[in-house]
Amino acid sequence: MDRALYVAMTGASETLRQQAINNHNLANASTTGFRAELLASQAQDVNGPGLPTRVNSAAQTPGWDSRGGNIQQTGRNLDVAMAPDTWLAVQASDGSEAYTKAGDLQLDAYGQLRTASGQTVLGDAGPVTIPQAADLSIGGDGTITVQPLGSGTESLATVGRLKVMQATPDQLERGTDGLMRAKPGVALNPASGNVVTSGALESSNVNLPETMVNMISLARQFELQTKLMKTAEDNAAASSTLTRISG
Repeated sequence: MDRALYVAMTGASETLRQQAINNHNLANASTTGFRAELLASQAQDVNGPGLPTRVNSAAQTPGWDSRGGNIQQTGRNLDVAMAPDTWLAVQASDGSEAYTKAGDLQLDAYGQLRTASGQTVLGDAGPVTIPQAADLSIGGDGTITVQPLGSGTESLATVGRLKVMQATPDQLERGTDGLMRAKPGVALNPASGNVVTSGALESSNVNLPETMVNMISLARQFELQTKLMKTAEDNAAASSTLTRISG
């Protein structure tokens, strides 16, 4: 069997994987704080005899796009945007500490602060719980201040502080749930100073035109690879026919 069939097969399989990643990025183009997953594959020599131009396509995991999204002003007091290389700490579904740029926060029925996707927001002393209040504000250092019900601005009280960690892209790895975690053996430090902007959100960093072009390009690649597989099949059938005739 011509090795071209295997080359086309691995290429088509890798193209499908990349198309799934690209479509996932496209679907999250409007998701707050989303970081696009990068697409990559590597040419791998075919083992054994054969033409040196024939190589298989091997999957690669280059990671995620570390570029920041645009900061958009919302005016909502529970919306927060983090400074570059700073991340909001949340509790993942498995109970571990994870990090996100999704700052569209909300209060549940029990007064617990959560992200829009449901993760519990962590503070310096654990999950952040906020009592009922007439007003709420989040400071540049993540401090949460409330105005108790039935009182004036002279009665402002600090009820907690968001846990914001300093982390560069090389210190983080992305989980299957889309949250970031510290790489094994890496200890992150708390961020200091005014690293939180209240009343603003960081948008997804997905480049929509580029992602659309990638989708079209990958579709063309897959079409070409399936044509190559059909050509290899036709060549094999023709060779078999010639062998029977000559025999």
